Amino acid sequence: MFSKKKNGGEGEKKAGLGTILKGVLYGMASHGNVTAALRTRMHLEHLFMFITLGDMLGIPVLPPYYSLRILPYAVPNIESWKQRVFRERDFTDAIY
Repeated sequence: MFSKKKNGGEGEKKAGLGTILKGVLYGMASHGNVTAALRTRMHLEHLFMFITLGDMLGIPVLPPYYSLRILPYAVPNIESWKQRVFRERDFTDAIY
């Protein structure tokens, strides 16, 4: 449909300028929203893992029958979840 001319560096400069402009607009308009959405997703995943696999931490929230039904789907995330839960935290983690 559309043919692109390869004029050496000129085409790359325009693509680079477009990429830079796209990055600036992303940063100005939606970066805060995206990070807030990712943070909310992380908290919901922590809550889900805590409810379903709280037995591993010594806090039985959900009956073991349901935990065992969900276990095959949660196994790939257990190791990283444990690292996140047991990680040392300080007050600067709450800021960012």
